[in-house]
Amino acid sequence: MTFKDTLALSWKNIRSNKLRTSITVIIIALGIFALILIITAIQAASNSLTSSFSTMGSNAFSIRYRERGFSFGGGGGGRRANTVKSNKNALREKRSSMGIPIRLEEARNFRERFSFPGAKVSIALRGPASIVVNTNNKKTNPEINIFGGDENYLELNGYKIAYGRNFSGSEVESGMNVCMIGNAVANKLFPDNLAKAIDAVIHVDHIPYRVIAVLEDKGSSAFFNTSKIVVVPFNKVRMLYANSSSSYNLAVQVADLKTIDLAVGEARGVFRPIRNIGVKEADNFYIDKSDSIAESLLTNLGFLEKGTIGIAFITLIGAAIGLMNIMLVAVNERTKEIGLVKALGGTKKDIRSQFLYESVLISLMGAVAGIISGILLGNLVAVLLHTGFVIPWGWVIAGILVCFIVGLAAGLYPAYKASKLDPIVALRYE
Repeated sequence: MTFKDTLALSWKNIRSNKLRTSITVIIIALGIFALILIITAIQAASNSLTSSFSTMGSNAFSIRYRERGFSFGGGGGGRRANTVKSNKNALREKRSSMGIPIRLEEARNFRERFSFPGAKVSIALRGPASIVVNTNNKKTNPEINIFGGDENYLELNGYKIAYGRNFSGSEVESGMNVCMIGNAVANKLFPDNLAKAIDAVIHVDHIPYRVIAVLEDKGSSAFFNTSKIVVVPFNKVRMLYANSSSSYNLAVQVADLKTIDLAVGEARGVFRPIRNIGVKEADNFYIDKSDSIAESLLTNLGFLEKGTIGIAFITLIGAAIGLMNIMLVAVNERTKEIGLVKALGGTKKDIRSQFLYESVLISLMGAVAGIISGILLGNLVAVLLHTGFVIPWGWVIAGILVCFIVGLAAGLYPAYKASKLDPIVALRYE
């Protein structure tokens, strides 16, 4: 028998047992579906998260009084839990992790003392979130965030001005009622012409401000919409919203990416005395490089990916056992047919090939079904997170290869058993 004849006979046998084939395909598809679905969703989430925390350039870092509030299963905390520490070190860590807010005097002192060549420093203070911004006849939904910044805030956070101008130093220090609005806010309040927003008076959380700039849209994610913001002088936020628990954030940008590690070291050396930290005491502030934030997020998502691979592997082992049992049943049902093929001149190799092709074809059908459904459903996450269509090509190829191996392994014993049948005994089988 030629390869074409053997393959055609295998396909005919698969089609003649539709129910059995469908059940086997579904079992295999479930394992691949779970793998591709979660991997696709993870890649979409990674793209969105990376976009959310990449507001600063790769040559910038921020100083805050505590770590950013994101975690997947404890990430770095798990590493600390596995380390045996002395009581003294544990006490230091507890003190640093409590979070002592950065005061305005400390932020200003850092800006004055930090003299790294070509570096820029910005002071910022987070205002309230989910507030309403309105004019006399239009208003936004309660989803706008207020940020207090200085004249360097836009540059160090990746914003550009579409219309208008930046803050002046006097406006920042005096806390004047001026603001810069994000693209989404401008489109909501001034849909006909965004340039009309300049010098218009809007009410931000019931307080009047004069608009001096409209910011360009720099993209958003499901985790933070960078255009639904209002930026006001940080001293205005301090006057209206600051309390004893308020903490200022510092952003630093260096001229050359190659010097960023040196700048981080100098920033730590400058800020420790300002924070009155003893020589033997741990830092009570955190320095985040923009690339390390993305790296941390991807590391945490990697744990979920590994767990998914384990689940898919177990499912495929079960599918391989199920496929082998079904092929053994097929051998028993087609004993007479095997005897007839051998009587007509079919070789052991032809019989083995027929059953192996059937097993591999069923397994690959499951792979295709699982991959297509996994990609489609996984990209629902991409749609929700406003990222592009994701196809994990590496895992798609890996899924096909694994299913090919599963089909081959599951069909080996049944094919061997079928090829060993005596044609005379097989023809008399009832």
